[in-house]
Amino acid sequence: MTRYITFFLERHQFRILRVCIGILFLWFGGLKFFPGLSPAEGLASTTVEILTFHLFPEWLIMPSLATMEVGLGLLLVFSKEFRLSFWLLLFHMACTIMPLFILTEVTFKSFPFQLTMEGQYIVKNIVIISAAFVLVFQRKSNRIHN
Repeated sequence: MTRYITFFLERHQFRILRVCIGILFLWFGGLKFFPGLSPAEGLASTTVEILTFHLFPEWLIMPSLATMEVGLGLLLVFSKEFRLSFWLLLFHMACTIMPLFILTEVTFKSFPFQLTMEGQYIVKNIVIISAAFVLVFQRKSNRIHN
């Protein structure tokens, strides 16, 4: 049994990682379609307003974020081409990390070490970014070895 699991994981580990990240985006993005369900709704809305200099209509922020996240999730789960997904994911992650710099009063209890729950929600994205780099370099490594 252990050999079978090892063989399976060696063969499918990167696909599993990509699908798991995709499920996160589908889940968190899907929540944003329903007002009040996403715990990140207020933080995300405020961040987009600041980053777009309040030029983006407030009523359009959550549906746009939801669509982008669900679309990225679908790409990650169903697309074999990871390059586009990788760049979209990095762009999205860069935007989601911005509150650590522009909304420190929301993301830190005591700067720079004591994070609020919102800050912790953001910092966990470092794992997603790291996983994306593993996936993109795994692809390049396979091309070199094949």
